[in-house]
Amino acid sequence: MGPQELDNDLVKRVQQGDKAAFDLLVLKYQQKVVNLVSRFISDHAECHDVAQEAFIKAYRAMDSFRGDSQFYTWLYRIAANTAKNHLASRSRKTPAYAVDVDDAEHFSGESGLKDYTNPENMLLTDEIKQTVFAAIEKLPDDLKSAITLREIEGLSYEDIAEVMDCPIGTVRSRIFRARDAIDKELRPLLE
Repeated sequence: MGPQELDNDLVKRVQQGDKAAFDLLVLKYQQKVVNLVSRFISDHAECHDVAQEAFIKAYRAMDSFRGDSQFYTWLYRIAANTAKNHLASRSRKTPAYAVDVDDAEHFSGESGLKDYTNPENMLLTDEIKQTVFAAIEKLPDDLKSAITLREIEGLSYEDIAEVMDCPIGTVRSRIFRARDAIDKELRPLLE
């Protein structure tokens, strides 16, 4: 079985609900995606975060992958667009929640809200924080530890791998799955 056939087999398994198959695709392509993103974004940690976001988008869009192109070509387009959108969102002056959610695709809550202190926005900010923390509490321990070390403690992927005594690819996969679960909880608030 060649690389493309293997990818197509893994994609079919993901489409049938096999999350471990997606972990294999992440492990296979994460370095290529990070390298691609680094052409747009110079900050190393930010590159990894944007790459994670690209994988989340790819995971959500997996049902739309029909095999008309190679999987990596499809993933490459998603990653490049995610990096470009990330750069564009950093220069936006409007609050993040004012952007159409379908356009934003991946919303990271607080950053656009904290400068806007009217009561309605403060309530929304509190609700987002509560939703994020509740979503983290519901995660399995391995995902909860990984996302907490990354987002709350600010550790690098390398340090998290050392703390959790596992390969860095496993850390990335856990953080990806945790972010996806949190995002699903946040989506109703932001629509």
